[in-house]
Amino acid sequence: MQFHLPKLKLPTFSKATQTIGLPPGQLIHLGEKLTDKSSVELIRYNAEKHFEHTSEDPQVIINEIDRKQANWINIDGLHNIDLIKKLGEHFDINSLVLEDVLNPDQRPKIEDFDNHLFFTLKTLNTLQSDIIIYEQMSFILGENYLLSFQEKEGDLFDGFRGRLKNDPKSKARKKDVDFLFYRLIDTIVDSYYLILESIAERIEVLEDELFLNPSSETLQKIQILKKELIFLRKSVYPLREAISLINKGEFSFIKKDTQQYFRDVYDHTIQVIETLETYRDLSNGLMDMYMTSMSNKMNEVMKVLTVIATIFIPLTFIAGVYGMNFQHMPELNWKYGYAGVWGLMLACLVLMLIYFKRKKWF
Repeated sequence: MQFHLPKLKLPTFSKATQTIGLPPGQLIHLGEKLTDKSSVELIRYNAEKHFEHTSEDPQVIINEIDRKQANWINIDGLHNIDLIKKLGEHFDINSLVLEDVLNPDQRPKIEDFDNHLFFTLKTLNTLQSDIIIYEQMSFILGENYLLSFQEKEGDLFDGFRGRLKNDPKSKARKKDVDFLFYRLIDTIVDSYYLILESIAERIEVLEDELFLNPSSETLQKIQILKKELIFLRKSVYPLREAISLINKGEFSFIKKDTQQYFRDVYDHTIQVIETLETYRDLSNGLMDMYMTSMSNKMNEVMKVLTVIATIFIPLTFIAGVYGMNFQHMPELNWKYGYAGVWGLMLACLVLMLIYFKRKKWF
């Protein structure tokens, strides 16, 4: 029996070959084009004021930036190289950082530069046909500004945007951009729990399916689950290391009173990792359970075939004896010979069925 696994989108490096031989810092978008247009959103705020504006022209947004307030600049769509380059020139961002921003296959990490801090991680905000959709998200934290880069429109921060706009007394409105940076990271990490809950439900469904009616489709689902758990692990383990560096207070752009909040994020990443390890063990157990179930099913089939074969062995022997074409066989001239042979065969059949029943072979 042949079957094919559904295609699972995992990181690939085929497009990265475009950068072979080029000097470092070349701006080439290595990911897929996930949106038709690129836009820049500015949210400028302090305890008294709040301002929002969105434009496809980065210069319009640059003109609205006020360094005396906190500035959150969110970019949707990374295929517009000119837009990314213009923003990078305005904020004096290292070209190596912009190169990493345009590469969606980056592992989660944090890097410190003279005038900004670079942080990147994966967002897991959507499930489609039991397959997790991954998206690269990068942050650049500087003096009174935070740049966030997303591959497409739509994110996890709509609720936070609403509170930031409508609640002047919120802690975020009173804090600097490093606290904004924490809130966005915390929102992303908290969203991992929703993915873990979905995976837990899928594991329960697979367990029931394995007990009731395992099939080749069940094996496909287990294989997909194992691949997703592997990629989730690769996405979360480096994130723990990056947040651990923030907790050690090694970055000047993150104030000490904000570091305490990152300790909570670190605890969440540890919980996510421990849960992933548990689910990975369970997925391995599902594979063992599938093999055991298929083996038991095969054993049941072989038992039935063995019982049938055992029943027909004496019947075949009797039929073979009386099927011999000898001239002198006493039963051949007996009036009830045919019926007697049938009676003998039926008696053997009944006795063997009674014996098998008592032995609980069926």
